[in-house]
Formats: sequence, structure tokens, C-alpha cells
Amino acid sequence: MSGLLALLDDVAAIAKVAAASVDDIAAQATKAGAKAAGALIDDAAVTPKYLTGFEPARELPMVWRIARGSIFNKLVFLLPVGLALNEFAPWMVAPLLMLGGAYLCFEGAEKVAHALGFGAEHGGPDGSHPTGPPGHLEEQRVRGAIKTDFILSAEIMTIALAAIPQTTFWMEAATLATVAVGITAVVYGAVALIVKADDLGLLMAAKGRLGLTRGLGRGIVRAMPGFMKLLVVVGTAAMLWVGGSIVIHGLSELGWHWPEEVIHHWSVALAQLAPLSWQGAMAWLGKAALDGLLGLALGVVLIPLGTKLVGPMWTAVFGGKA
Repeated sequence: MSGLLALLDDVAAIAKVAAASVDDIAAQATKAGAKAAGALIDDAAVTPKYLTGFEPARELPMVWRIARGSIFNKLVFLLPVGLALNEFAPWMVAPLLMLGGAYLCFEGAEKVAHALGFGAEHGGPDGSHPTGPPGHLEEQRVRGAIKTDFILSAEIMTIALAAIPQTTFWMEAATLATVAVGITAVVYGAVALIVKADDLGLLMAAKGRLGLTRGLGRGIVRAMPGFMKLLVVVGTAAMLWVGGSIVIHGLSELGWHWPEEVIHHWSVALAQLAPLSWQGAMAWLGKAALDGLLGLALGVVLIPLGTKLVGPMWTAVFGGKA
């Protein structure tokens, strides 16, 4: 009997440790996910553009396919690579993160240039645009979305990994996996709501029992085209902001602190012009705007490099396949 009681005590102690570990993982994952909020907004804002032009019945299946590709990217590729780099080559994390940030600046600057009437919008690594029958077009769009998601997921996972305190390898792995699953669910849940909002509005307008419900449905339908355009603008701005901030912070990590210090001083000076209660928000907005402007400048510099050098090299190596 005493042996059985001792065994039960051991089981209870193990259960308490496991529960505490789960709580620690959840808390660390929440904190790390909050640090990656900028890239998360970017991911949610960028993805809906890949779903435009398709039948409503294909939108949710495409979102599901992209979400599966995203979670595969995060758990199968990025999580083990991130943990390995953090364990054996932490000096490589900042340069790789800067490379991804530079890609985001390039993408964002190219969208701005296209909106202003310069050049053609970038479609894939070789500059191609999806063409062909609907099934083939859907396949190309999904592959393109998963490719873009890979870059954004790399940013999210690296930022999250940097925010996780040094613990055991398995605790870090479990926390990062929790971040990966949670962020993917949030991003693609939001994407699904965005792309189906107009269908919901039509349903409310046609089937609503109350005049208020029908009016709200019509309002949603009328608002969605403008909202989608706004989302493109927000996604591009977030792309430049996140990419610029990553590059600037990476330069500081590598020893060149001047850009980050100048941006900090300018954002603080801007904040001091606002009322005291608004100074924190103004400092953040000033820093985000300056990060985005520098990201735009870097992206403009990278456009000819990407289109004239990297694109042709990609085509030569991979035969134009994304």
C-alpha cells in the first residue's frame, strides 16, 4: 500500500510539473507571438490578393491549401532550421533575417512602383504572372501564396525565436511549435473571414428577416471592394515597415548602430511635439514610418538588382518554375 501511495505521489508531482510546463509554453508563445505581430499583419494583409478572380466556391479550399502549406513550412522546414541555427550558429540568424527583410522591401517597393505606373508587378521569382486555365491558375496562385508565406513565416519564426528566453531545447521547440500553429490559425482564420465577407453580406441582404440585417448585408457588400483596396495598401505598408525594421535592427546587431539610433532620436523628437498622453503612440508611429521609408528606399535600390540579375539567374537555374 505504501508503495502504491508513493507511486501516486510521483504521478501527481509529474502532472504538476507537466501542467507548469504547459503554462510556461503558453505564456512564452503568447509573448513571442506578440513580438511578431507586425509580420503577422503583413501575412494576413498580403494573402487575400492571391484569391481574387476565383469562383466563391474555390476561395475557402484555396485558403485551406495555403494554410496547410504555411504550417508545413513552419513545422517541417523553419522550426528545425531555426532551432539548429540558434543552437549551433546563432551568428547566422541576423544576416538571414536581414535577407528576408530585404526581400520584403523589394516586394513592397515593386508594388508601389507598379501602383505609380512604373514597370510591371512582380509575379514570381522570374517576374512571371500566373496564366492558363482556371485549375492551372489556381495551382499557380496557391504556390505563389505559399512561397510568399514562406518568407513571412521565416520572419515570424525568427522574431518569435529571438523573443523566447533561453531554456531547454525541447521547451524552445514546443514553444515555437505553439507559436507556429497559433499564428497560422489566426492569420488564415482572418483571411477566410475577409474573403467570405461579401458572400456573408449577400446572404444577409437576401435572407435577413430584419431590415437592419438586410441593410447591414448591403453595406458589407458595398464596403468590401474599398476594404480590399485598403488591405492591399496596408499590406504593402506593413511589408515595407517590417522589412525596413528588420534590416535596420540587423545592422545594429552586426555592429552598425547609427541608423537605428537616428531613427530612435527622430521618433522621440516627433513624439515630444504631441500631447503627453499621445507621445508613446506618436513615437511608435514615427519609428514605423521611418522604418517604412528606409525600407522603401532599399526596395527601390533592389528592384533593378532583382529584375535584371536575380530574376534571369533564377530562370536560368530553375527554368522559370516557381
